[in-house]
Amino acid sequence: MKKPLLLFLLVFSCGFIKAQVQKAPAYPLITHNTYFSIWSFNDTLNAAPTKHWTGKDQSLLGFIKVDGDVYRFMGKEPVIYKTILPASDEVPWECKYTETAPANGWALPQFNDDSWATGTAPFTDDKTQAKTLWTTKDIWVRRTFTLDNTNIDRLFLKLYHDDNVDVYLNGEKIFSNIGWTSDFELIPIKDEVKKKLKAGDNILAIHCANTAGAAWLDVGLVDMVKQKPNANIKLAKQTSVEMNATQTKYKFRCGKADLLLTFTSPLLLTDMDVFTRPISYITCKVRSNDGGRHNIKVSIGASSNIAVNKPFQEVGAEMFLSGKLSILKAGTIEQPVLKKKGDDLRIDWGYMNMAVLKSENAVQYISHSNEASDPFPSRVINNTDTIKGKGLYLNTILSFGAVGRSFTENHIELGYDDIFSVQYFDIQLKPWWEAEGTKMEKVLSRAELEYPLVMRKCDVFNRSMYQDAVKAGGDHYAKLCVLAYRQSIAAHILCKSPHGDILFLSKENFSNGSINTVDVTYPSAPLYLLYNPRFMEGMLNGIFFYSESGKWKKGFAAHDLGTYPIATGQTYGEDMPVEESGNMLILTDAIVKAEKKPDYAKAHWETLTTWANYLVKAGLDPANQLCTDDFAGHLAHNANLSIKAIEGIACYAKMAEQLGKGPEAVRYRNIAVAMAGKWMKMADAGNHYSLVFGNKNTWSQKYNLVWDKVLGLHLFPQQVSDKEVRYYLTKQKKYGLPLDSRKTYTKSDWILWTASLSNSMYHFKALTEPVYKYTIETPSRVPLSDWHETTTGKQVGFQARSVVGGYFMKMLVSKWAR
Repeated sequence: MKKPLLLFLLVFSCGFIKAQVQKAPAYPLITHNTYFSIWSFNDTLNAAPTKHWTGKDQSLLGFIKVDGDVYRFMGKEPVIYKTILPASDEVPWECKYTETAPANGWALPQFNDDSWATGTAPFTDDKTQAKTLWTTKDIWVRRTFTLDNTNIDRLFLKLYHDDNVDVYLNGEKIFSNIGWTSDFELIPIKDEVKKKLKAGDNILAIHCANTAGAAWLDVGLVDMVKQKPNANIKLAKQTSVEMNATQTKYKFRCGKADLLLTFTSPLLLTDMDVFTRPISYITCKVRSNDGGRHNIKVSIGASSNIAVNKPFQEVGAEMFLSGKLSILKAGTIEQPVLKKKGDDLRIDWGYMNMAVLKSENAVQYISHSNEASDPFPSRVINNTDTIKGKGLYLNTILSFGAVGRSFTENHIELGYDDIFSVQYFDIQLKPWWEAEGTKMEKVLSRAELEYPLVMRKCDVFNRSMYQDAVKAGGDHYAKLCVLAYRQSIAAHILCKSPHGDILFLSKENFSNGSINTVDVTYPSAPLYLLYNPRFMEGMLNGIFFYSESGKWKKGFAAHDLGTYPIATGQTYGEDMPVEESGNMLILTDAIVKAEKKPDYAKAHWETLTTWANYLVKAGLDPANQLCTDDFAGHLAHNANLSIKAIEGIACYAKMAEQLGKGPEAVRYRNIAVAMAGKWMKMADAGNHYSLVFGNKNTWSQKYNLVWDKVLGLHLFPQQVSDKEVRYYLTKQKKYGLPLDSRKTYTKSDWILWTASLSNSMYHFKALTEPVYKYTIETPSRVPLSDWHETTTGKQVGFQARSVVGGYFMKMLVSKWAR
């Protein structure tokens, strides 16, 4: 609701003098879970369209009208594509194909392909998605199509290929690439090639070679429609941006008015009631900056692409009233609930919602993407019928009236109802907030009612988190924690199991798309142990159930529960037995410490015992296997992995003692102590400890050692950590400490753990400053990547992952290791 904010200018100014974060690789705007996650990949909010964390456009548009002048402050008008030749994501298409090398001239229009087979796209080895199964090395495709009109503005090849591809249009090669894509890419076609298209029959001929891994081929043609820009819309000048734990704030000068724009995703780990609502607020505060009074309106539009996986999917949108709210709602016509699984995917079921108080007399309407250049239409037609189309926009115009020097405020809500969030073995689970049958309209209403209270709660949390982080590791460390907070949380979904247990399930973003990966949970843990160990339970409960139900039959912990959002059992192709068993034991003990009672361990004691016994047998000198750093390959005699096993056994002993199991506690404690003593001899390489036992010319970050300090295990003397840290300081690069002696890339979450080994604040900052430098200088403008090259600051892989919750390790050490 509108309020004169007499003291706000002073508060706002002070806030920006002591800004928390002013530079990020990408800026979180709407962040709740892996599907409802919208970011700005630019320092300036109106430089480009806003995006889903995967990089696909999920457009938010913002305009302000000051008297008669209109300024764009958010996003960019969408590019409109018109389909010339549909790919299979729009319409199934048939063609001729062969998997045997054809004769010369196979790409020419006159070639006789009568002996070729007829198939339907996509061609792939994925049996769950293939219309035509392709399992050989090579495939040749000829697709004939007819054009009635060749009046095309700008032609693009729409191509999804895995692997190497050559594409011909009417016999002329128009594209060639060695490599693969993980989705459709739009490839511009030169005008001279476009002229090869003719009215009547045309042919696309394609050769694709699968050199390794998956196979895929699908193709279409699209036209980028030429649009006439609205010369009357000016660009607002962004004067600042600031991030804190729950908010991203922008300040704009819009001619004779100032605009303060705040995105709030109230992910308060300490307040489950607020946390569980999939509702973000967009708050606008406006004032005159020239002493006069000006009539001000703000228009905010949200693309229905927020509710689709592919922009060519048809959606339906409607407007309705509910209680005190006016609500816009959109979702796909198809509603394929939980029908897709994988990494680079967006949700295409459920409904996005935009809500505003009816009493504010805001104008809400639905538009098509080609109407984005008219954000303040003179006439709006509202009806209760469902509007269908592609790339629709939900729009809300907030009217502030005549505004003077004092700030005036209004806001809207954006929410998402995903209906069902995950499939958990044989049951589809609703999101936590909907588990008891609560409707989205009720959640929106309560979020609106409690808006002032939620803003105050966020302010208190933002300040206290930052202050605690500064106290633990300094100002730049606190900024790293701010960058990590919303990203880590929004890589999870919160549900309730059929047995009533909390499930906080991660997605392994831009890795392999696994759900509830144990070695993703492990690095993420410090954030949740610090603020609410119940979430930590939610990260382990599914893995315990998998073992205790008998569905997982091996004598060590599973790697994952499936491929997001389908949690029906491990899909990762190889086990990590020492890694995951050690992770589960350590994290269970951490929960016991956080909750100050052993109840959680008691509930899973038999399973924990099985895993501890496995580590006793196989943990000291691990066989050739993968660990959490699986991208680095298999490694035998892994000294850092051995530490995890030793600590896992010690954690089991500590929990046994708390459960009154004295003999067991003594036995396993003695085993862990003996193993630690052996480790120090086996890994000793003089001035450091080796990457692998037996090779003194290797080294690695021993980040697993940190639990010895955090959990008070007292297995390794402080001198071990001190020796390692001194050695690490000789190996640093411009943007951080490499992971180990094999490569110069690193994992920033592990650096924060490694730096926390030292009791010296000087050494901690020496190791973490390059990580901070990476976050403000990286050329990779994506949600924070935890895997980067230390020499260039470029992303190697991964983005938007939960593991940056590990940045909070220093805060956890400061709280627990006293």
